[in-house]
Amino acid sequence: MTTTAPSTRSRRRGDRSTDGPDILCDNLVRIYRAEGLEVVALQGLDLQVAAGELVALVGASGSGKSTLLGILSGLDTPTAGLARVAGHDLGSMAGRERLAYRRRTVGFLFQQAAANLLPYLTAAENVELPMMLAGVRAGERASRARATLEVLGIPDCGDRRPGELSGGQQQRVALGVAVANRPRVLLADEPTGELDSRSSDEVFEAIRRANTEFGTTVLVVTHDALVSEQVARTVGIRDGRTSTEVLRRDEVGADGALGRVAEEYAVLDRAGRLQLPRAFTSALEMRDRVRLGLEADHIAVRPTEPAARPDAEEER
Repeated sequence: MTTTAPSTRSRRRGDRSTDGPDILCDNLVRIYRAEGLEVVALQGLDLQVAAGELVALVGASGSGKSTLLGILSGLDTPTAGLARVAGHDLGSMAGRERLAYRRRTVGFLFQQAAANLLPYLTAAENVELPMMLAGVRAGERASRARATLEVLGIPDCGDRRPGELSGGQQQRVALGVAVANRPRVLLADEPTGELDSRSSDEVFEAIRRANTEFGTTVLVVTHDALVSEQVARTVGIRDGRTSTEVLRRDEVGADGALGRVAEEYAVLDRAGRLQLPRAFTSALEMRDRVRLGLEADHIAVRPTEPAARPDAEEER
């Protein structure tokens, strides 16, 4: 179960105070142009992630997940629409502000731990490196690195180099590097994608601890159903837009036992658009146009013509 960090959590140096969500995307568009062709990677995406929330983002390859992470990390810029993280407008930041943003406000955890780690440094030295680049004093760097490794469940790994650690331990050290400067937001791109189930559980538990202990807002991109099912909110993305959300809660059943309840919703954006699941539209042969009807307590969506019965051709 996801625990939301207290609303009174401290705002760290370099952050901008904001009363809104830590991640806000409003009608976000990203178009790539190459050799005279245009590829629309994001098509008016809307997303909000509240301060201290832990959210999973899922979607097929090519759905726009990587493009979204590139924009939120400050490595890419939107073509249109709004992308704001911890009060920073990612569409208007200049180069120096963007560098400070990546050092202090947002942390990034890659699928491969090696992308976050230097092989010739110990685990503690790797965690200290981002702090050194941010100008943190040596004494504070050492104590914060020890505290970080303690929270992530690997206090005995500080003196070891990455090559002396297991894959799960390496990824937890990489997580320590990503949160070393106590960023407001952590972006994790398939952080358990190359791990076995036990190591995956350990890494995700470390992410959860960073979320609760440091008050870090976390957005995890994953294909791992076991990971996405452990969070209170999973957002689905399809064709460059958020399409569904699954909300989970613990509920006491009729037998008195505590169980997990999950409910799936279609996402309705500010323009009134939603994406109907392909399984539904295919089953009713819905294409191009549909009929809408306002009922007493719902909106009916019907195909323009009744679907033909399987035996219709035989009767002719």
